[in-house]
Amino acid sequence: MNKNEFFDALNLMEKEKGVPAEFLAEKISNAIVVAARRDYGGNDIVYCNIDVANHIFDVYVRKTVVDEIMDEDTDILIDEAKKISKKAVVGEEVEIKLDTKQFGRIVAQTAKHVIRQGIRDAERGQTLQEFQSRHQELVTALVQRVDPKTGNVTLEIGRNEAVLPKAEQVPGEVIREGTRIRVYIVDVKDSEKGPKVMISRTHPGLVKRLFEMEVPEIFEGLIEIKSISREAGSRTKMAVFSKDPDVDPVGACIGPKGARVNKIVDELGGEKIDIVKYSEDPVVFITEALSPASVLNVEIEEGNLKACHVTVPDSQLSLAIGNKGQNARLAAKLTGWKIDIKPESGFILQ
Repeated sequence: MNKNEFFDALNLMEKEKGVPAEFLAEKISNAIVVAARRDYGGNDIVYCNIDVANHIFDVYVRKTVVDEIMDEDTDILIDEAKKISKKAVVGEEVEIKLDTKQFGRIVAQTAKHVIRQGIRDAERGQTLQEFQSRHQELVTALVQRVDPKTGNVTLEIGRNEAVLPKAEQVPGEVIREGTRIRVYIVDVKDSEKGPKVMISRTHPGLVKRLFEMEVPEIFEGLIEIKSISREAGSRTKMAVFSKDPDVDPVGACIGPKGARVNKIVDELGGEKIDIVKYSEDPVVFITEALSPASVLNVEIEEGNLKACHVTVPDSQLSLAIGNKGQNARLAAKLTGWKIDIKPESGFILQ
């Protein structure tokens, strides 16, 4: 391979694989130096200069000019040095250009390995960058494979793959190969085995992004989603706040005849969604959070414990607590308060 072919190959690799030619040139240069040093006793006297822009590819050895050879690998006699450079003097160094062909098969193999490794490293970096740019975002993925044993799903996201664990799937949801689903990118970490992407369909962030896509007022910043608590596949509670007093945050999220929220409910496989109005007043917020149950009184405990006692009509007790305590549990997560619910009569039927 001559110089032009070499640089054409680097540029083609950059075009097809997206791997910078300069990056590959640096890796190849290092490999050539390592391989060539073996011919000179491992001494650090071999240098390689690859300039992609100017198509320069030079390999040379720096030897010390001497009157008497002490080390064949590092020394050169003055007479020989003069043939290379007329300015050569004893005690100084002279650069001897080498023909890359003389390095033989080992250099070619090493360079080939470095190119492969360089491509893997660059692609790994690109994968990490691509997922980091989508951190905490909603993406559409193609289902490639569903593992029949573990239930884990392999997804194609852009040019990359990611695994949706069974634990991050909505309970009862059936995912089929060849279909497209939306997932939330929870986190992206770099590891020894490559970028590790954590994706989910159960994370509250998925619901938040769906509402941002469906409700223009949220996307435009008129309405803010303050908090979300979720038990995926069953129920979600979301607290919203309007910066404009003329805009009803709950009504905007529900949409005309429930059109907006129903689209999201369908996306989540029928998961129930309670949308409540956020308030800085904890009494008002806790009351809202326990809906659809009616609340008679909210008593805040003294001290900074974020705990309260809530009184509801006896007929509303089961509704306030919810099936297996779900309504109370979600309300507590939504508000960040510990909520103790009691009936108006003071008696809880067992």
